[in-house]
Amino acid sequence: AFHADDHSHRRHNPLTDEWVLVSPHRMKRPWKGQVEAPFAFASVKRCDPANQLSPGATRSNGEVNPPYESTFVFPNDFPSIAPDTPIPPPEASEHELLQCSSARGECRVMCFHPYSDLTLPLMTVSEIGGVIDTWITQMADLAPKYNWVQIFENKGEAMGCSNPHPHCQIWASEHIPSIASTKDRNQRLYFEKHGRPLLTDYVKLEMEKKVRIVVENASWLVVVPYWAVWPYEILVLPKRHVLRITELSATERTDLAAAMKVYLSKYDNLFQTSFPYSMGWHGAPTGPGYEQKDYSHWQLHAIYYPPLLRSAAVRKFMVGYEMHAEPQRDLTAEHVELAWP
Repeated sequence: AFHADDHSHRRHNPLTDEWVLVSPHRMKRPWKGQVEAPFAFASVKRCDPANQLSPGATRSNGEVNPPYESTFVFPNDFPSIAPDTPIPPPEASEHELLQCSSARGECRVMCFHPYSDLTLPLMTVSEIGGVIDTWITQMADLAPKYNWVQIFENKGEAMGCSNPHPHCQIWASEHIPSIASTKDRNQRLYFEKHGRPLLTDYVKLEMEKKVRIVVENASWLVVVPYWAVWPYEILVLPKRHVLRITELSATERTDLAAAMKVYLSKYDNLFQTSFPYSMGWHGAPTGPGYEQKDYSHWQLHAIYYPPLLRSAAVRKFMVGYEMHAEPQRDLTAEHVELAWP
């Protein structure tokens, strides 16, 4: 008889309309893959004038950071998109198989704290609340001008982070990126079919089953999603129907800070290391006149994709079958939930 913890099966991600192959029996195989030394976070200096994100430091473009004491936001010195980039003319898309389109926007860097040796789980709940408040301020500033505002954090060398100073990035674009467009479409289709947002239904389902919950408080639910691809992936969801991070109430902001303190500490305690991950917030699209548009099908959420698999020295690689066919994981989402400290 089939048992999800023992037998291969596929799980559907309704947000992306993609499937993931789950092969739990593979956890029993001997491991002879790559083993890496965890990042020596203890070697990071608290105040390092040579670190370009530190207060008072001179960045590569000659700009000097102010002596900031909480969060600090500045334009990315090496932006991926800019507001004045020339727009490709129609003839630039010379064939339906050779299409290009404009890419305009802004890129900002946001420092979480003046100390380089602190990460979010090591900050106080109040300091984390200050980070959330700045996210909201930045979203409110960029939303009227751009159709998509992406807040994301790459933490740790394993996720390609080039500077250990606690920070994230905010990219705002005139175009709606591919993943966001896919989520918009699938949430809209679900709403048209059921008359309810996909993720609010999912919150109710997870609260009933109580098998994948990592953290829960009055305002937030944090789960290992049923369709998770990365070993310790989590999905952060408000219990109330919320379209964008700017719509969070004061209580929801406070509860989010408290939840972040807990689940990020759980990450660090899992393998006794400063846990690497890539995090991103997704909410309803923005842009000129966005407040008059109907995005009732959307629900605000954050996603964390951490690469670690068996220990602080062994990580998951997306290669082979995953690159050429579909994502695959060994641990079931339910088994991962049981492993959280």
